[in-house]
Amino acid sequence: MTDPHSSEVLNAFTGSLHAQLEALPPAWRAALEAPHLQGVLSRLDAMLSERQAAGAQIFPLRPFRALIEIPPEAVQVVIVGQDPYHGPNQAQGLAFSVPDFCPTPPSLRNMFKELAREYGDPAQPPRNSLVRWARQGALLLNTSLTVEAHQPASHAKKGWEHITDALIMRVLREPRPKVLLLWGSHAQARRQLLELQAPAGPVQVLMANHPSPLSALRPPRPFIGCGHFRQANEWLQSQGESGIDWMLAKAPQAAAGYGG
Repeated sequence: MTDPHSSEVLNAFTGSLHAQLEALPPAWRAALEAPHLQGVLSRLDAMLSERQAAGAQIFPLRPFRALIEIPPEAVQVVIVGQDPYHGPNQAQGLAFSVPDFCPTPPSLRNMFKELAREYGDPAQPPRNSLVRWARQGALLLNTSLTVEAHQPASHAKKGWEHITDALIMRVLREPRPKVLLLWGSHAQARRQLLELQAPAGPVQVLMANHPSPLSALRPPRPFIGCGHFRQANEWLQSQGESGIDWMLAKAPQAAAGYGG
């Protein structure tokens, strides 16, 4: 088990983006094969190499982790975050998620608070790792997939948004019904993708403020009290889908060829 008090940094990015891309399942790789996206990825790879050479520490170890956990055809819910946590050993490559040994970040704490409001207090404290949601069909995707240590939004507007928008559009091409949970203005800007990519199947969009303590209780759409977790499941089940067991305590086994 990792020692939460250790000074060793275990989640720093190393190597190259292209090497990690080659390890992705074919359906996700194909979503990024367009020449303009390959150009963006090459520029991002060069930027990351330059920043590392300058001494910057970059997180997470696996920027594409969200794609490793779930194929596009299995996505039932898309939760859009902004960029990875910028503290050592926090970011996992899944939006809002941190390893279980980390203290619960404030936004995730508010997500658990909202879940308790909707479903009741859990029998035991929820785990901070959200792999259990990802493996059930929740794509936990930040719009920027890397960040520099202690510098939030340091890799925003560097090109990542083109990549992650393309991944969301790939999901929209699947006929399976899905819910977009868009919390905060940054995530809500992704709603325009529905105009650029006509969804192949039914889509429900639920919007509220970001779960950050700065906005979770503020108008016009407070996150606390939004009811989105239950609403998402009720809509998915009305479409014949299973929905997500948000209160599940343990991550289910990864699908063949996924996880790890």
